[in-house]
Amino acid sequence: MGKDEDISHRPHGDLELCDAGLRIYTKALRDGHLPRSALEPAPCLTELALVHPDPQDHDWIRPVPPSAALTHLLQPVTREIHERIRLSAALADSLAPLASVASTDPNLAITVLEGIPLIEAAIQNATDGAREEVLTLQPSGSRPVEQLKKGLERALSLAERNVTLRHIYQHPARYSPAVKAYVDEVPPGHIQVRTIEQTVERLFVFDRAVAFIPANARRDVALEIRHPALVRYLIQVYEVLWAQAEPLTSPLRAPAHDLPITPVQLGVARLLVEGNTDQVVARKLAISVRTCRAHIAKLMQTLGATTRTHLGALLVRAGIVELDR
Repeated sequence: MGKDEDISHRPHGDLELCDAGLRIYTKALRDGHLPRSALEPAPCLTELALVHPDPQDHDWIRPVPPSAALTHLLQPVTREIHERIRLSAALADSLAPLASVASTDPNLAITVLEGIPLIEAAIQNATDGAREEVLTLQPSGSRPVEQLKKGLERALSLAERNVTLRHIYQHPARYSPAVKAYVDEVPPGHIQVRTIEQTVERLFVFDRAVAFIPANARRDVALEIRHPALVRYLIQVYEVLWAQAEPLTSPLRAPAHDLPITPVQLGVARLLVEGNTDQVVARKLAISVRTCRAHIAKLMQTLGATTRTHLGALLVRAGIVELDR
Protein backbone atom coordinates (compact mmCIF):
# COMPACT_ATOMS: atom_id res chain seq x y z
CA MET A 1 0.00 0.00 0.00
CA GLY A 2 1.45 3.37 -1.10
CA LYS A 3 1.84 6.48 0.98
CA ASP A 4 -1.29 8.10 -0.50
CA GLU A 5 -3.39 5.06 0.34
CA ASP A 6 -2.50 5.41 4.06
CA ILE A 7 -4.21 8.80 4.27
CA SER A 8 -7.54 8.53 6.09
CA HIS A 9 -10.25 10.93 7.21
CA ARG A 10 -9.60 12.86 10.41
CA PRO A 11 -11.88 15.32 12.25
CA HIS A 12 -11.48 18.91 11.02
CA GLY A 13 -13.33 22.21 10.71
CA ASP A 14 -16.52 22.73 8.73
CA LEU A 15 -14.78 24.60 5.92
CA GLU A 16 -11.59 22.59 5.63
CA LEU A 17 -10.47 19.67 3.49
CA CYS A 18 -8.59 16.77 5.09
CA ASP A 19 -5.74 14.97 3.31
CA ALA A 20 -8.09 12.14 2.33
CA GLY A 21 -10.55 14.64 0.90
CA LEU A 22 -7.88 16.41 -1.14
CA ARG A 23 -6.57 13.09 -2.50
CA ILE A 24 -10.02 11.79 -3.51
CA TYR A 25 -11.12 15.17 -4.90
CA THR A 26 -7.92 15.41 -6.98
CA LYS A 27 -8.50 11.93 -8.39
CA ALA A 28 -12.13 12.79 -9.18
CA LEU A 29 -11.03 15.90 -11.08
CA ARG A 30 -8.47 13.92 -13.08
CA ASP A 31 -10.79 10.98 -13.90
CA GLY A 32 -14.00 12.99 -14.34
CA HIS A 33 -16.00 10.72 -12.01
CA LEU A 34 -15.64 8.15 -9.23
CA PRO A 35 -17.82 5.42 -7.70
CA ARG A 36 -19.90 6.73 -4.77
CA SER A 37 -18.17 4.21 -2.48
CA ALA A 38 -14.91 6.15 -2.94
CA LEU A 39 -16.38 8.97 -0.77
CA GLU A 40 -16.45 6.87 2.41
CA PRO A 41 -13.00 8.02 3.66
CA ALA A 42 -13.89 11.69 3.06
CA PRO A 43 -17.47 12.71 3.98
CA CYS A 44 -16.30 16.33 3.90
CA LEU A 45 -16.51 16.27 0.08
CA THR A 46 -20.28 15.80 0.25
CA GLU A 47 -20.67 18.28 3.12
CA LEU A 48 -18.82 20.95 1.14
CA ALA A 49 -20.78 20.13 -2.06
CA LEU A 50 -17.54 19.42 -3.95
CA VAL A 51 -19.16 16.42 -5.63
CA HIS A 52 -22.63 15.68 -6.97
CA PRO A 53 -24.42 12.51 -8.16
CA ASP A 54 -23.86 11.50 -11.77
CA PRO A 55 -27.17 12.24 -13.58
CA GLN A 56 -26.68 9.05 -15.63
CA ASP A 57 -25.77 6.66 -12.80
CA HIS A 58 -26.60 7.23 -9.11
CA ASP A 59 -23.79 4.86 -8.05
CA TRP A 60 -21.20 7.30 -9.42
CA ILE A 61 -20.30 10.88 -8.47
CA ARG A 62 -18.84 13.77 -10.45
CA PRO A 63 -16.60 16.52 -9.05
CA VAL A 64 -17.68 20.13 -8.99
CA PRO A 65 -14.92 22.35 -10.50
CA PRO A 66 -12.96 24.29 -7.86
CA SER A 67 -14.11 27.63 -9.30
CA ALA A 68 -17.79 26.64 -9.04
CA ALA A 69 -17.22 25.22 -5.56
CA LEU A 70 -15.65 28.48 -4.43
CA THR A 71 -18.56 30.52 -5.80
CA HIS A 72 -21.03 28.37 -3.88
CA LEU A 73 -19.09 28.29 -0.63
CA LEU A 74 -17.78 31.85 -0.46
CA GLN A 75 -21.10 33.68 -0.92
CA PRO A 76 -22.47 32.84 2.55
CA VAL A 77 -18.99 32.86 4.05
CA THR A 78 -18.32 36.47 3.03
CA ARG A 79 -21.19 37.61 5.24
CA GLU A 80 -19.36 36.33 8.28
CA ILE A 81 -16.75 38.42 10.05
CA HIS A 82 -13.04 37.93 10.72
CA GLU A 83 -12.93 34.25 11.63
CA ARG A 84 -15.09 33.23 8.67
CA ILE A 85 -12.94 35.30 6.34
CA ARG A 86 -9.86 33.43 7.55
CA LEU A 87 -11.52 30.04 7.01
CA SER A 88 -12.76 30.92 3.49
CA ALA A 89 -9.28 32.07 2.51
CA ALA A 90 -7.88 28.76 3.74
CA LEU A 91 -10.41 26.89 1.62
CA ALA A 92 -9.48 28.96 -1.45
CA ASP A 93 -5.82 28.13 -0.89
CA SER A 94 -6.68 24.42 -0.79
CA LEU A 95 -8.77 24.40 -3.98
CA ALA A 96 -6.93 26.87 -6.22
CA PRO A 97 -3.98 24.55 -7.04
CA LEU A 98 -6.41 21.92 -8.29
CA ALA A 99 -8.00 24.15 -10.95
CA SER A 100 -5.54 22.94 -13.60
CA VAL A 101 -6.60 19.33 -12.98
CA ALA A 102 -10.28 19.98 -13.83
CA SER A 103 -11.49 19.00 -17.30
CA THR A 104 -14.34 20.53 -19.29
CA ASP A 105 -17.59 18.72 -18.53
CA PRO A 106 -20.73 19.52 -20.61
CA ASN A 107 -22.93 18.14 -17.82
CA LEU A 108 -22.05 21.14 -15.62
CA ALA A 109 -24.79 23.12 -17.40
CA ILE A 110 -27.11 20.96 -15.25
CA THR A 111 -26.09 20.54 -11.61
CA VAL A 112 -27.76 17.96 -9.36
CA LEU A 113 -28.56 19.37 -5.91
CA GLU A 114 -29.08 16.59 -3.38
CA GLY A 115 -30.77 17.43 -0.08
CA ILE A 116 -33.15 20.22 1.02
CA PRO A 117 -30.43 22.35 2.70
CA LEU A 118 -28.29 22.42 -0.46
CA ILE A 119 -31.35 23.20 -2.63
CA GLU A 120 -32.45 26.06 -0.36
CA ALA A 121 -28.90 27.44 -0.25
CA ALA A 122 -28.66 27.44 -4.05
CA ILE A 123 -32.05 29.17 -4.41
CA GLN A 124 -31.06 31.73 -1.78
CA ASN A 125 -27.81 32.43 -3.62
CA ALA A 126 -29.75 32.91 -6.87
CA THR A 127 -32.18 35.22 -5.05
CA ASP A 128 -29.31 37.29 -3.65
CA GLY A 129 -27.83 37.63 -7.13
CA ALA A 130 -31.07 38.47 -8.97
CA ARG A 131 -31.17 41.94 -10.53
CA GLU A 132 -34.14 42.00 -12.93
CA GLU A 133 -36.92 39.37 -12.66
CA VAL A 134 -37.83 36.18 -10.80
CA LEU A 135 -40.49 33.76 -12.10
CA THR A 136 -42.00 31.05 -9.90
CA LEU A 137 -44.49 28.28 -10.53
CA GLN A 138 -45.97 26.77 -7.36
CA PRO A 139 -48.28 23.74 -7.70
CA SER A 140 -51.05 23.37 -5.09
CA GLY A 141 -53.22 26.10 -3.73
CA SER A 142 -51.95 26.56 -0.19
CA ARG A 143 -48.38 26.80 1.06
CA PRO A 144 -47.15 26.10 4.60
CA VAL A 145 -46.81 29.18 6.77
CA GLU A 146 -43.05 28.61 7.21
CA GLN A 147 -42.55 28.46 3.44
CA LEU A 148 -44.50 31.67 2.97
CA LYS A 149 -42.45 33.33 5.73
CA LYS A 150 -39.20 32.46 3.93
CA GLY A 151 -40.76 33.48 0.63
CA LEU A 152 -41.78 36.86 2.07
CA GLU A 153 -38.22 37.55 3.26
CA ARG A 154 -36.93 36.82 -0.24
CA ALA A 155 -39.67 38.88 -1.90
CA LEU A 156 -38.95 41.91 0.29
CA SER A 157 -35.23 41.58 -0.44
CA LEU A 158 -35.98 41.50 -4.18
CA ALA A 159 -38.32 44.49 -3.92
CA GLU A 160 -35.59 46.54 -2.25
CA ARG A 161 -33.44 45.98 -5.36
CA ASN A 162 -36.36 46.76 -7.75
CA VAL A 163 -36.50 43.13 -8.92
CA THR A 164 -39.95 42.14 -10.20
CA LEU A 165 -41.54 38.92 -9.02
CA ARG A 166 -44.19 36.82 -10.80
CA HIS A 167 -45.99 33.86 -9.17
CA ILE A 168 -48.33 31.27 -10.70
CA TYR A 169 -50.41 29.34 -8.15
CA GLN A 170 -53.45 27.10 -8.58
CA HIS A 171 -56.98 28.41 -8.07
CA PRO A 172 -57.35 27.24 -4.42
CA ALA A 173 -54.67 29.82 -3.48
CA ARG A 174 -57.37 32.47 -3.95
CA TYR A 175 -59.03 31.25 -0.76
CA SER A 176 -55.84 31.05 1.35
CA PRO A 177 -55.55 33.84 3.97
CA ALA A 178 -51.82 33.11 4.27
CA VAL A 179 -51.24 33.65 0.54
CA LYS A 180 -53.30 36.86 0.60
CA ALA A 181 -51.32 38.17 3.60
CA TYR A 182 -48.06 37.33 1.81
CA VAL A 183 -49.05 39.23 -1.33
CA ASP A 184 -50.27 42.24 0.70
CA GLU A 185 -46.90 42.53 2.47
CA VAL A 186 -44.93 43.00 -0.77
CA PRO A 187 -44.83 46.63 -1.99
CA PRO A 188 -47.18 47.27 -4.95
CA GLY A 189 -45.59 47.16 -8.36
CA HIS A 190 -43.02 44.55 -7.41
CA ILE A 191 -45.20 41.42 -7.46
CA GLN A 192 -47.78 39.91 -9.81
CA VAL A 193 -49.77 36.78 -8.96
CA ARG A 194 -52.01 34.70 -11.20
CA THR A 195 -53.78 31.40 -10.66
CA ILE A 196 -54.54 28.53 -13.00
CA GLU A 197 -56.72 25.43 -12.83
CA GLN A 198 -53.98 22.88 -13.50
CA THR A 199 -50.26 23.35 -13.65
CA VAL A 200 -47.00 21.46 -14.00
CA GLU A 201 -44.27 20.90 -11.40
CA ARG A 202 -42.48 23.56 -9.38
CA LEU A 203 -40.24 25.96 -11.30
CA PHE A 204 -38.01 28.92 -10.39
CA VAL A 205 -36.25 31.14 -12.96
CA PHE A 206 -33.84 33.93 -11.98
CA ASP A 207 -32.95 36.72 -14.43
CA ARG A 208 -33.68 34.34 -17.34
CA ALA A 209 -30.25 32.80 -16.68
CA VAL A 210 -30.69 30.00 -14.14
CA ALA A 211 -33.67 27.74 -13.41
CA PHE A 212 -34.47 25.20 -10.70
CA ILE A 213 -36.83 22.21 -11.08
CA PRO A 214 -37.45 19.12 -8.89
CA ALA A 215 -35.63 15.93 -9.87
CA ASN A 216 -37.80 13.47 -7.91
CA ALA A 217 -41.29 13.15 -6.45
CA ARG A 218 -40.13 13.95 -2.89
CA ARG A 219 -38.53 17.20 -4.09
CA ASP A 220 -35.39 16.55 -2.03
CA VAL A 221 -33.30 16.40 -5.22
CA ALA A 222 -33.33 19.30 -7.68
CA LEU A 223 -31.67 20.36 -10.91
CA GLU A 224 -29.93 23.73 -11.24
CA ILE A 225 -30.09 24.51 -14.96
CA ARG A 226 -27.84 27.08 -16.61
CA HIS A 227 -27.92 25.80 -20.20
CA PRO A 228 -29.28 28.80 -22.20
CA ALA A 229 -31.47 26.68 -24.52
CA LEU A 230 -33.09 24.78 -21.64
CA VAL A 231 -33.67 27.96 -19.65
CA ARG A 232 -35.29 29.62 -22.69
CA TYR A 233 -37.56 26.59 -23.16
CA LEU A 234 -38.69 26.66 -19.52
CA ILE A 235 -39.41 30.39 -19.80
CA GLN A 236 -41.57 29.74 -22.88
CA VAL A 237 -43.55 27.12 -20.94
CA TYR A 238 -43.96 29.63 -18.11
CA GLU A 239 -45.20 32.38 -20.42
CA VAL A 240 -47.81 30.07 -21.97
CA LEU A 241 -49.14 29.22 -18.50
CA TRP A 242 -49.01 32.89 -17.49
CA ALA A 243 -51.14 33.85 -20.48
CA GLN A 244 -53.74 31.22 -19.53
CA ALA A 245 -53.77 32.12 -15.83
CA GLU A 246 -56.18 34.56 -14.18
CA PRO A 247 -54.92 37.55 -12.12
CA LEU A 248 -55.39 36.97 -8.40
CA THR A 249 -57.28 40.24 -8.07
CA SER A 250 -59.79 39.34 -10.81
CA PRO A 251 -62.76 37.00 -10.29
CA LEU A 252 -62.63 33.68 -12.08
CA ARG A 253 -64.53 33.61 -15.35
CA ALA A 254 -68.01 32.19 -15.04
CA PRO A 255 -68.83 29.10 -17.13
CA ALA A 256 -70.59 29.78 -20.44
CA HIS A 257 -73.87 28.20 -19.29
CA ASP A 258 -76.64 29.07 -16.86
CA LEU A 259 -76.17 26.15 -14.44
CA PRO A 260 -74.88 27.00 -10.92
CA ILE A 261 -71.48 25.35 -11.42
CA THR A 262 -68.37 26.97 -9.98
CA PRO A 263 -65.01 27.14 -11.84
CA VAL A 264 -63.57 24.49 -9.50
CA GLN A 265 -66.52 22.18 -10.16
CA LEU A 266 -66.01 22.75 -13.88
CA GLY A 267 -62.41 21.61 -13.49
CA VAL A 268 -63.57 18.51 -11.62
CA ALA A 269 -66.10 17.78 -14.38
CA ARG A 270 -63.49 18.03 -17.14
CA LEU A 271 -61.11 15.65 -15.41
CA LEU A 272 -63.88 13.18 -14.57
CA VAL A 273 -65.01 12.99 -18.19
CA GLU A 274 -61.39 12.28 -19.15
CA GLY A 275 -61.60 9.15 -16.97
CA ASN A 276 -59.47 10.26 -14.02
CA THR A 277 -59.97 8.80 -10.55
CA ASP A 278 -60.96 10.96 -7.58
CA GLN A 279 -57.36 10.85 -6.30
CA VAL A 280 -55.92 12.04 -9.63
CA VAL A 281 -58.54 14.80 -9.95
CA ALA A 282 -57.76 16.02 -6.43
CA ARG A 283 -53.99 16.02 -7.06
CA LYS A 284 -54.26 17.91 -10.36
CA LEU A 285 -56.55 20.56 -8.87
CA ALA A 286 -54.60 20.83 -5.58
CA ILE A 287 -57.61 19.96 -3.43
CA SER A 288 -58.25 17.13 -0.99
CA VAL A 289 -59.98 13.92 -2.09
CA ARG A 290 -62.78 14.70 0.35
CA THR A 291 -63.34 18.14 -1.23
CA CYS A 292 -63.21 16.57 -4.69
CA ARG A 293 -65.95 14.09 -3.80
CA ALA A 294 -68.05 16.89 -2.31
CA HIS A 295 -67.85 18.74 -5.65
CA ILE A 296 -68.82 15.54 -7.51
CA ALA A 297 -71.84 15.11 -5.24
CA LYS A 298 -72.86 18.72 -5.88
CA LEU A 299 -72.54 18.21 -9.65
CA MET A 300 -74.71 15.09 -9.49
CA GLN A 301 -77.31 17.00 -7.49
CA THR A 302 -77.26 19.99 -9.87
CA LEU A 303 -77.65 17.88 -13.02
CA GLY A 304 -79.91 15.23 -11.46
CA ALA A 305 -77.47 12.40 -12.18
CA THR A 306 -78.07 9.01 -10.58
CA THR A 307 -74.61 7.51 -11.23
CA ARG A 308 -71.19 8.78 -12.21
CA THR A 309 -71.60 7.37 -15.69
CA HIS A 310 -74.91 9.21 -15.94
CA LEU A 311 -73.16 12.37 -14.68
CA GLY A 312 -70.53 12.12 -17.43
CA ALA A 313 -73.20 11.78 -20.10
CA LEU A 314 -75.16 14.75 -18.75
CA LEU A 315 -72.04 16.93 -18.58
CA VAL A 316 -71.32 16.27 -22.26
CA ARG A 317 -74.96 16.57 -23.31
CA ALA A 318 -75.35 19.94 -21.55
CA GLY A 319 -72.22 21.27 -23.26
CA ILE A 320 -70.48 21.79 -19.93
CA VAL A 321 -67.64 19.52 -21.01
CA GLU A 322 -66.64 18.74 -24.58
CA LEU A 323 -65.87 15.11 -25.32
CA ASP A 324 -62.52 14.82 -27.09
CA ARG A 325 -63.12 12.71 -30.17
